[in-house]
Amino acid sequence: MIKAIPNNTKVVVVGGGVIGCSVAYHLAKFGWKDVVVLERDQLTSGTTWHAAGLVSQLGPTAAITKIRKYSLDLYKKLEKEVDHSAGLRLNGALSIAQTNGRWQELLRQATTAQLYNIDVKVLDKNQIKKNYPIINTDEIIGGIFMPGDGAADPSGVTHLLAKAARQEGAKIFEKSPVEEILTENGKISGVKVNGQKIECEYIVLASGMWSRQIGEKAGVSIPLYPAEHFYIITEPIENLSKTLPTIRDFDNRTYFKEDAGKLLVGIFEGNSIPAWDKTNVVPENFSFGEFQENFEHFEPYLASAIKRFPVLEKVGIRKFFSGPESFTPDTNTLLGEVPEIQNFFVCCGLNSIGIGSGGGVGKVTAEWLMTGHLNEDIFNYDIKRFQKFHSELSFIKKRITESLGDLYGMHWPFKQHKTSRNIKTLPHHDDLKSFGACFGVSAGYERPMWFALDGEKAQYEYSYNYQNWYPSAEYETNNTIKNVGLFDLTPFSKFEIKSEKAHLELQRICTANIKNEVGKCIYTHMLNPDGGIEADLTVVCIDNNHFRIISSAATRERDKFHINKHLSKDIELKDVTDDYCVFGLFGPKSRDLLKTISKDNLDNESFKFGTAKYINIDGTNVWAQRLSYVGELGFELYVKLDDAKKIYELLIEKGKNFSLSNCGMHAMDIMRMESGFLHWGHDISPEENQYQAGLSFTISKKKDVNFVGKNALEKIKKEKTKNRFAMFTLKDSEPGKPLLLHDEPIYIDDKIIGRSTSGNYSFNFKKNLVFGYIDNDFSNDELQSKNLFIEVEKQKHPIKIQLEPLKRTNFKNL
Repeated sequence: MIKAIPNNTKVVVVGGGVIGCSVAYHLAKFGWKDVVVLERDQLTSGTTWHAAGLVSQLGPTAAITKIRKYSLDLYKKLEKEVDHSAGLRLNGALSIAQTNGRWQELLRQATTAQLYNIDVKVLDKNQIKKNYPIINTDEIIGGIFMPGDGAADPSGVTHLLAKAARQEGAKIFEKSPVEEILTENGKISGVKVNGQKIECEYIVLASGMWSRQIGEKAGVSIPLYPAEHFYIITEPIENLSKTLPTIRDFDNRTYFKEDAGKLLVGIFEGNSIPAWDKTNVVPENFSFGEFQENFEHFEPYLASAIKRFPVLEKVGIRKFFSGPESFTPDTNTLLGEVPEIQNFFVCCGLNSIGIGSGGGVGKVTAEWLMTGHLNEDIFNYDIKRFQKFHSELSFIKKRITESLGDLYGMHWPFKQHKTSRNIKTLPHHDDLKSFGACFGVSAGYERPMWFALDGEKAQYEYSYNYQNWYPSAEYETNNTIKNVGLFDLTPFSKFEIKSEKAHLELQRICTANIKNEVGKCIYTHMLNPDGGIEADLTVVCIDNNHFRIISSAATRERDKFHINKHLSKDIELKDVTDDYCVFGLFGPKSRDLLKTISKDNLDNESFKFGTAKYINIDGTNVWAQRLSYVGELGFELYVKLDDAKKIYELLIEKGKNFSLSNCGMHAMDIMRMESGFLHWGHDISPEENQYQAGLSFTISKKKDVNFVGKNALEKIKKEKTKNRFAMFTLKDSEPGKPLLLHDEPIYIDDKIIGRSTSGNYSFNFKKNLVFGYIDNDFSNDELQSKNLFIEVEKQKHPIKIQLEPLKRTNFKNL
């Protein structure tokens, strides 16, 4: 053990749990040997030591599945290389369902697993009873069994990674609490530990439940908070099989695993208890502590457990455990560089799956530090999916009462959280509500998802089949094509640059040729150095050397971070997202409606597609852009916040003469797919390039600028891409039969050739529509002559390739 803490190092990892040790190992393994781990107490203290240690290979996305699979493979490999046991007991994992919705969810998981070569067996209740007679299967419909899953010893995994990290050259110091994170000019410069300063270039905060308050001291927003987590360990059970798999009884919110002849029973309840609710502070000395027993809270779940495992009725409880685990607003991990301080990375918020993901998130974090970007779709884990308010106690403490339960709750499509709502409401929120808006959350904003018809309840009825909002989406999409639809686009991310160098800077970070001409709107991408698509956006010239950048609502912090990273330091990027409301007025009657409230010339010759200008509406200056994400003639109206309610009500009033309808985000998503428009985060990400995605038209051949990613694109263009974007429709199409989402396997005959990225039902064309990526080994002619299928819930459905978008309206010349 090295005793003297060095005065300087390249990277300081804060936290010596499974995550911190994994980060240190991977950094050193990949070549950055100059790594120091600072553990405030002892390795595993905090949360790691009391984890249940479950490991599962399948995650909700491709990137997360890779992380989990890698973690398990790494532990197996390191056990041999460093001669230390991870305590792996891979008896498999059985997930059971007793409701139809849960059964559909499990079948979808089993279907998706095939994309990643994960062995999954679908079992009926009789097979479950035969294989595991200890289980009461009376109410069970069926289950899925993953033979490669199981459990590991949390302490064993941590010390395995620590030993491997030391062998690679990393230094680990216990009893070394970080007292202060030091910065200089907005960049990490060092840390203070035990009164000593360590100079460093990077830090990785892997301090679990302490991360939020450590970040707060440094001015960094880290949205997580600990909740009380409960499990019991029984007295020894006679003849309990040592090969019993981990059993997840999701519908009863319980899990079970064999533990040295005893049974461990844990819960993920729907209404959790925030830890340290009175002080809101995780004590510095809470290293191996436990909370007082709360049997009253646990008892209802124990009753369910006894029903599932009748043997529990006759056995005593040896240990009742209650301890803290931290959870994030969406139960996804926090990774990546924070937007507030350069070279400050996080790797925390594991939401009770730290052992199963520890190896993989350590690898991803190390790669992120060393390359500055990732060529994977990891946005679900990127801390920059959140904003500042997400870490405020008023938000995060309420949310984790719900998000802990999300782990075992139903993962319904389009599900909305109930807690911490109405954080950001629009000036015309009450108007929208009065018209029957069912709200969802988009970047913190309450945004209409659909509008109830004929006095119906504006509330989701969740399902994996027909959606209760389909009649609304049908009306909204049909009316937009026939008349005019009003969409609220306010949550769009909006940034502005004013500088004599602004145009040149944008040319350098955008792939398209940005025009320094007032009113020009350019659709473009921003790339990483390897050609991966980092941002999908529109750049608008507001005035000479004054540009507005518009991108997706969800990517506000991420896009702002990426742009700032590549802008010269003397240029300011101003976030004006909350300064404007945006109304999308789309449909063949949109121009006629606008003409009744504005005297400006709106005809095609004076206001062409892809241009913008100020128009006067009822004495108010409004910036209007002739753009459309729904494939119809239309205008985006940028209205200052104070004027938004007045303009909205004017559009509604005058719109009565043109059969205007309020429209929600479901209608917009359906219509963008009808029009063949891709969505960042679903259909494109850093994992794809523009040639794969069929978006090479956004790469300028005119400008002589070495933009970010240009060199990589030139190499990519010369090579044949592994896969490519494609559109499909189901041969037999009915709404919700099946419900198409994403990550469904696409087949030629019995061979998987790709996966879906988006799915929707088009009411205008009466077709189920699928976007996805397929192997680039087949021409379109071949695909038209082959038997193609998409698999949903273990059922294959015939599909055909769609060579053009469903919608062919030439709205640009109207």
